[in-house]
Parts: sequence; C-alpha cells; structure tokens
Amino acid sequence: MFRTFRGGHSGGWRVTSMSSVTGEPLPFVPALSVTDSDAVSLPLVPSRNAWRLVGIASYPRYTTRAEKEQLTAVQAELGRPEATSAALIPIRKSQAWWELAPEERRKIFEDKSHHIASSLRFLPAIARQLYHCRDLGEPFDFLTWFEYTPADAALFEELVAMLRQTEEWTYVEHEIDMRLVREVLSA
Repeated sequence: MFRTFRGGHSGGWRVTSMSSVTGEPLPFVPALSVTDSDAVSLPLVPSRNAWRLVGIASYPRYTTRAEKEQLTAVQAELGRPEATSAALIPIRKSQAWWELAPEERRKIFEDKSHHIASSLRFLPAIARQLYHCRDLGEPFDFLTWFEYTPADAALFEELVAMLRQTEEWTYVEHEIDMRLVREVLSA
C-alpha cells in the first residue's frame, strides 16, 4: 500500500509552517492531502505550486524483537480524533550513510543515537509512522509522519530537537519540516 502526501491548495490538513532544515525547500503549499492506494498515480500536470511525495510503510529495519515489542505495547494508532496536529518531515540521508553496512547503521541508529530508547518516553502521546521511499525513486529516503494533540505540541518539539542532536542526524543532507492542523468541517 502506497501512502501519498500531496501538497497543494486543498486537502484534509492545513499547512501552518513549512521550512527547509537542510537542503532545498519544497514550494510552500497551503494544504496537504494524505491518501493510500495500491498504485502510485502520476501527477496529471506538473505544477510549480504543488508537489507529491510517496512512500510505503515497511518492516522495521534496525529494530530488535524486544524493541519492536516495546514500541507496539505503547504506541498510539494514527487517526485518533483528538490528534489534530501533525508533522510531515521528509528526510534524505547522505551517500555515506547508505555505504555503511546494515549493522553499522544499526550501531549509529540505536547503540550511539538511542533513537528507539530515547523516543519511547514520547509514546503514546505522539503517534508516528515511517514511510520508505528511497527505492521508489523519490527525492527523499523517508517520509516521517507524526500526529499529536495540540496539548502535546511542546513534547513533539522536544522529540524533534532531541533526534536532531544525535549522531544519526549528521547523515541527514535534506530535511523539510512541515507542521499541519487537521481541517475540521463544520456542519
């Protein structure tokens, strides 16, 4: 199942901020739609003020069974009605990262950066899903999607700041940070 994030003029999420942390920015858009499908559709007409990013949820790459069980026990599902705040953070890592063997990446990811161990305390307040897109020919390697309540916004900022201080993040060469709020339709 492919997850498509389409930035444009309409969608279920309103973009409140969008900035390039490192690398080229994406064109600013006022809205984001998020859809799932069995196939990836091409944009009908290329646009300078719209874009599309596609990824797939895959198996955990650098997670041990014990870590996966810990995460599963405390993580929240996406789509909670009260989680009206979100962040989409597309990331591309450097060639140096991909030239490392998987066990070397695991050592940086968890043994040195403590990505999973340090992130556990932010669950279940922050629901998250990683979408892989490197093998799809997309401009990013990963699309990270987070949902949380407005009351947990400061907690989310703490999580992102913590992760950006790790050794793992020294391998990030392109990162966009988008913050969103769910559009609520009134009756």
